[in-house]
Amino acid sequence: MNRLIHLGNCFSTQDEIINLINEDETTAVFTFNQTKGRGQYGNSWEVIPDQNLAYSVAVKTDEVSISGVCLNYYTAIIVRDFLDNLTKANACIKWPNDIILNGKKVCGMLTEKRKKNNVDYYIIGIGINILQKDFSNLPKAGSILSVTGVNVDLMEFVRDFHTYFISRITNIPDEEKILEEYNSHLFRKNEVSVFQKNGIRQNGIIKYADINGFLLIDLENEGVQKFFHKEIEMLY
Repeated sequence: MNRLIHLGNCFSTQDEIINLINEDETTAVFTFNQTKGRGQYGNSWEVIPDQNLAYSVAVKTDEVSISGVCLNYYTAIIVRDFLDNLTKANACIKWPNDIILNGKKVCGMLTEKRKKNNVDYYIIGIGINILQKDFSNLPKAGSILSVTGVNVDLMEFVRDFHTYFISRITNIPDEEKILEEYNSHLFRKNEVSVFQKNGIRQNGIIKYADINGFLLIDLENEGVQKFFHKEIEMLY
């Protein structure tokens, strides 16, 4: 069994879900009006009211047979697949776990470990831009509507997304399969891109992401190097 709880508004679904977890069933919460959301590594993720989705789901750690890195990868795969099926657009995963539609970021994710009543959980937070049209201050961002023209009903979207997500997260494949699938959808893999490292720009080619969460890039001045998140920036 699983529960899906709608919050009219909240600071962060990542925080609200802790008080709503039911140990006997998978719990997820969502809102279309999140005021102080968090992204990866301290980034903020705010939602314009009634245009975008903030969604968090709690999964017991003892029900997850893969590493935290592979869980991040698998979460990105699930969301990518859902959006790809919905929009029929070119959905890719920008390392480590942003979703890109036709070159624009429409989704970010955050996974945290939390404890309630001595039970450990992964709290998986997912923010999806759905109906927002104005990204004048965020030139690399977009929404499902702005990028693909697909217009959806928000409540219908979240119900379909939740059903799909739960069906996938409760049937996790092995790590080898996840890594293969993740790399097959990696944004700009095997293409020349511009990167910035320590304030210096140079061309490079993404080779693959590894099982430990590192991205291997063949840099024109340094050869193949591996990086963790925030150690290098892709400028496209």
